[in-house]
Amino acid sequence: MGRLELTLATPADPTSTGTAAIALPIVDGAVRDGDKVAAALGIDLAAYVEREGLKGEPGEVHTIQAQGRLGDTAHVLLVGLGAAGKITAATFRKAGAAVVRKAPGKAASMSCFVTAAASPSELAAFAEGALLASYAFTAHKSEPKPASLVRLDLVVRKPSPKLSAALSRAEHRASATFLVRDLANAPSLGKTPAWLAKQAQALAKKTGLTATVLEPAELAERGFGGILAVGAGSERPPRLIRLDYNPAGKARARVLLVGKGITFDTGGLSIKPNEGMAAMKTDMAGGAAVIATMQALPALGLPVRVIGLVPAAENMPSGSAARPGDVIRHYGGRTVEVLNTDAEGRLVLADALAYGVEELDPDYVVDLATLTGAIGIALGKRHAGLFSNDDRLAAALLAAADAAGERFWRMPLVEDYRADLDSPVADMKNIGGKFGGGSITAALFLREFVAGRRWAHLDIASAARSDSDEDEISKGATGFGVRTLLTWLEGL
Repeated sequence: MGRLELTLATPADPTSTGTAAIALPIVDGAVRDGDKVAAALGIDLAAYVEREGLKGEPGEVHTIQAQGRLGDTAHVLLVGLGAAGKITAATFRKAGAAVVRKAPGKAASMSCFVTAAASPSELAAFAEGALLASYAFTAHKSEPKPASLVRLDLVVRKPSPKLSAALSRAEHRASATFLVRDLANAPSLGKTPAWLAKQAQALAKKTGLTATVLEPAELAERGFGGILAVGAGSERPPRLIRLDYNPAGKARARVLLVGKGITFDTGGLSIKPNEGMAAMKTDMAGGAAVIATMQALPALGLPVRVIGLVPAAENMPSGSAARPGDVIRHYGGRTVEVLNTDAEGRLVLADALAYGVEELDPDYVVDLATLTGAIGIALGKRHAGLFSNDDRLAAALLAAADAAGERFWRMPLVEDYRADLDSPVADMKNIGGKFGGGSITAALFLREFVAGRRWAHLDIASAARSDSDEDEISKGATGFGVRTLLTWLEGL
């Protein structure tokens, strides 16, 4: 994992930082706050921008060779922020990521002169983008290649407690995102439900959470039929991971977070084609987001009571696997006819939702899951779907996502589609089909297990993984969702 050191600097001479590169912003097609740097370099930056026709679009980076006139400082990066009236935190986040991705190959450190007009939240967004873009998963490389850029100095005219607090939040959120990426990128050869439970227990001990793990015998005794059915085909049995956060003072709200923790998904007997299975080590990204969110709460000290649940199972085909046509009994007694064993995420989530509602009596319930391929068809690879039975909760989560730099789109809970989940032999079946809308029917299925609480379902199937590096998004597991959750919880 990339570990970029972030510092604040206020040098009297901006070219005396001893860094290997200097980054300057372009706003409205002109370099900002670069007079001293230009003078020391002997470069007419305004003429350079005009000659090269630089517009400074958000995230656009141009590199100038300094020809050794600043000792070790060899490059100046001109980083686009766009038009002055249209610059947002998202613009700064994109620019921060671009600086790291375009850093000269031999630059071990860089000084970034972010425009003096930036607010603490915008500077924090720049830092967050830079941190997130520095990520690399190298745990299984025999000779990991270290990142060239290891230190980023944010040069500001006047540090303040508000700025320091904002940067600290950015570092917490980036660290939590890194944790999600690490957990989800880990190969499933070693990533069993028991392994995931041990990771959660270790993090709980380190951060001050309470961890409880329900093993197969207790799951059977207490009636977690969905989790057991999904894990029945694997030699590596399922677990239910529970993390508890209790604030020091009176809790302002009680929140239940549930994340899908399928450590590998073959589809079971309804087996996936190979191309659909290759990325399934990340099918526990929702559960990883819940674990990462929970472990961040003690340091943030939020006055909210939170339980995080991760139903963890491996969905494999074998002689003991669940079959299409089986009827299972979920926690709480509701029965479900399983018509497709590849619609397994909703089965484990249903158990966890019913259990969590009974245990916590929550004010809010939010679940995250790489649940349906249909959401990617509807929204593409950069947006996740948000379903909710409560307009205020949906609005709060959408606002949190916007502030956090993650993209959600609210999807409808079409009541007409609910009848398509009725089964002739059980209370429900686990897939529809008559109306299509696979993401919608999946959300309607989950709604049956929240007992009317204020609830939101986040289908992150496409956004949780990426085929390439782009802005702050990493190739492989993206860590999607955790920044939204932390921002929303802070808002409570």
